[in-house]
Amino acid sequence: MAQPLSRGAPMALDRITLATFRNHRETALDGARAFNLLIGDNGAGKTNVLEALSLLAPGRGLRRAALTDLPLAGGRAFAVGASLAQADGVPVRLATFVRADQPGRRRVQVNGAQASANRLGEWLALGWLTPAMDGLFTDSAGARRRFVDRMTLALEPAHAHHTARYEAGLRERNRLLAGDDEPDPAWLDAVERHLAEHGAAIAAARARTIAAVSTELALLPREPFALPLLDLKPGGPAEHAALAEALRHGRRRERQAGRTLTGPHRDELAVTMAGKVMPAAECSTGEQKAMLIALTLAHATLATRGRPSVLLLDEVAAHLDPVRREALFARLAASGAQVWMTGTERAPFAAIERDAAVWRVSEGRLERA
Repeated sequence: MAQPLSRGAPMALDRITLATFRNHRETALDGARAFNLLIGDNGAGKTNVLEALSLLAPGRGLRRAALTDLPLAGGRAFAVGASLAQADGVPVRLATFVRADQPGRRRVQVNGAQASANRLGEWLALGWLTPAMDGLFTDSAGARRRFVDRMTLALEPAHAHHTARYEAGLRERNRLLAGDDEPDPAWLDAVERHLAEHGAAIAAARARTIAAVSTELALLPREPFALPLLDLKPGGPAEHAALAEALRHGRRRERQAGRTLTGPHRDELAVTMAGKVMPAAECSTGEQKAMLIALTLAHATLATRGRPSVLLLDEVAAHLDPVRREALFARLAASGAQVWMTGTERAPFAAIERDAAVWRVSEGRLERA
């Protein structure tokens, strides 16, 4: 029988509260540890807790849901909060919420003071792996870009700012290109300078992330998880001046297309399986899952070297054989991240249960087990 794993790494989040969020009317989790287990039947509300925690990072959370879908049925408001442990022993309170009078606007507070959602990334590195991501390698290029951006954000908080500014500029340029009237060249110049500045920053940050994750992956054993090889194929020049020049010279062609065809919004992450030298999309379902787990573990190790790191794993352990499950727990224990995992039963977590905080989840209510 596998021996229980102990961890000395400090916890990250505690005193977690959910108010009228999904099927949770009033939920509080106290006494979190390095490993945290949410056990309950399907539909009990386990993943809803993970989703709530994922909103303590910039972005739309692990389900990418609209804000209006998040309140308890019949409601228009919700709130999520958590205390983040700090090295000096004084916790920071992070909160995100939506008010009933403005259901489409997400608000963020840090220690009670208003802040932008991007500021959350300065305090906490958050990552996740969910069943919906199992098809990542066969999904769209956009899904893989979002995956790269989530990894990058956990390592470089400023990436959220550059991404938001680039997307705003891209919408404006596409609006001008698709319009009936010929765009004002001076206005296009200004928009393209904006795009080139933030696009170059995005390209550089993504490249650094892929290089760092690839280095960390190379340190992992080939077994029991498959080793993915990563190649970020740029959608345009990565250097500021070159990207600005490419945008300017592409105006006529892109005017005909009605959209911008050059830039980091066209990047593609190519993944192959080491050993087989086979595109990940052509590998078996089990091999794809194993590569995703290896990627998640490598990135989690990197993320703990900066800010406090939290990893959310939804229904991951139950689908692994005992050898891979034991290897997963060992790598998680070594990563230094605080880990939250869900499952329908406790048996798969026997190796870590003694050192974990365990909650039983039922119909949106939590009880410490």
